[in-house]
Amino acid sequence: MAADPFDLTGRVALVTGSSRGLGKVLARGLATAGASVCLNGRDEARLDAAVAELAAEGLAVGGVAFDVTDASSLAAGLERLAADVGPVDVLVNNAGINLRGPLAEIDPDRWRQVIDTNLTGVLRVTQPIVRGMIERGRGKIINICSLMSEVARETTGAYTASKGGLKMLTRAMATEWARHNIQVNGIGPGYFATEMTRPLVEDEAFNAWITARTPARRWGDPAELIGPAVFLASDAASFVSGQILYVDGGILAAL
Repeated sequence: MAADPFDLTGRVALVTGSSRGLGKVLARGLATAGASVCLNGRDEARLDAAVAELAAEGLAVGGVAFDVTDASSLAAGLERLAADVGPVDVLVNNAGINLRGPLAEIDPDRWRQVIDTNLTGVLRVTQPIVRGMIERGRGKIINICSLMSEVARETTGAYTASKGGLKMLTRAMATEWARHNIQVNGIGPGYFATEMTRPLVEDEAFNAWITARTPARRWGDPAELIGPAVFLASDAASFVSGQILYVDGGILAAL
């Protein structure tokens, strides 16, 4: 093991869905730990802006645009990535969506869109990358699960089903690939204050409900996800596989 088991120098990381939000935070964290990080998103303008922002901080970052639900877009993106930076050592499957609706009425197309992005999309991205990891005999895969991998709320049925499935997909991946020195784990964020959750943070009733049921009595700071991600991406987690690390301020422990 290296002198600093958390050092990611020399590693190439791909973080899907990282042009904004928690994905961009994770990309910044891995790059700060020494990795060369490729950001990803569907919106090329937003992706370019995110890459420029992190590059201006002196971080080794690049970007590749593709849609995890589009096989041809994904194949072309991964081909560009391989040509530009080489094989991926650390894959963070972060791309995801949440389309709300009561289960008795949800449109089948909306259901499929959530499942295809949050669950099938993870397998679609991982398959071509893990083949190279198996050949090299090493790799790290981190799937971004959710508090909703364990619990549900009204109108989040499709999202809950996708994230519950992702928890079990993570364990299935770990079971099949641990023998190849590939560690597969998940991170399950609780409620974090981001640009996308700002309306909920500013909703007095909802904010009171969240802070009351969270033992830490607050929302998470996105930067608090960096440590878990760096740990799971590093040699320090060389014997950790098939686990979901919930970063939730204690919600699950208190339920």
